[in-house]
Amino acid sequence: MPLMTYLIFALLTLSLVLLDIWQTRGGQITIKKAAAWSVFWFVLAFAFAASIYVFWDFYAPNSDYTAEKATVSFITGYLLEKSLSVDNLFVFAIIFHQYQVPEHLRPRALLWGVIGALVLRAVMIVVGAQLLEQYHWLLYVFALFLIWTGIKLARENGDEELNPLPEKLIRKVAKVTDDFRENALIVKERGCWWVTPMMVVIGVIAFMDVMFALDSIPAIFAVTREPFLVLAANVFALLGLRSLYFVLQGMMDKFVYLKPALSFIMVFIGIKMMLVGTSWEIPTAVSLLVLLVTMSVAVFASMLKKTVVEQH
Repeated sequence: MPLMTYLIFALLTLSLVLLDIWQTRGGQITIKKAAAWSVFWFVLAFAFAASIYVFWDFYAPNSDYTAEKATVSFITGYLLEKSLSVDNLFVFAIIFHQYQVPEHLRPRALLWGVIGALVLRAVMIVVGAQLLEQYHWLLYVFALFLIWTGIKLARENGDEELNPLPEKLIRKVAKVTDDFRENALIVKERGCWWVTPMMVVIGVIAFMDVMFALDSIPAIFAVTREPFLVLAANVFALLGLRSLYFVLQGMMDKFVYLKPALSFIMVFIGIKMMLVGTSWEIPTAVSLLVLLVTMSVAVFASMLKKTVVEQH
């Protein structure tokens, strides 16, 4: 993959992040506005998929992938990462509730979370691609990890507490103010430097970003090991995460079958990874179909259960 492709994509990513910052200025985000921007990010991802189909020879002149295979791989990877990122939103909601983050400060906290996720995943993609190229057996380690994660997710009861490690580390090295100071992370008061609860929240979100990446990066490597497609799918999945959060924050308790669906997807992707290179290898198009059907069934079943409960 030419270095120029990555540089151009980095500029595109920076521009889109700045656009996301601009559209959430002021901290007041209505559901209607968030829904419109969620649709915008979704359409933008598919527009980028179309550009892969048309300009793939420019993006990756020496790739073994055809334009069709690259496009399907990107769409599958994007929808996979988008699906897994929905679970992230539930954790963000728990963090905001646990630390009592004011509504108007949540967009900025989510922004730092998305930027942290972008950086961490970019590093893990580069490292993961290099490791898989040199040590193919790691593919099976990733596969077993995904299957184990899927099973563990299915057994969770939803009452687990978040790991307090980041907060403990921050409080050991710095003084923390009792309340928020708007969007400030560090303030100087009474002649001393203090960190704010916003810094603690960002630290917890960053820690959770690492945990999410440990799940999602191996999962998408089962779809494609083309680093550019892995990176692009992650970037577009994360860009609309903030808007999607504000669409779903009032509906999160309604998606009762989300975790079983994500659990099944993780196990399926793990099995797909185990079968790479064998005569039973699962085609990417089949993976895309399984992903779409699983999430559609989960959403429909959740809505149906909500309707039945309301009627009774």
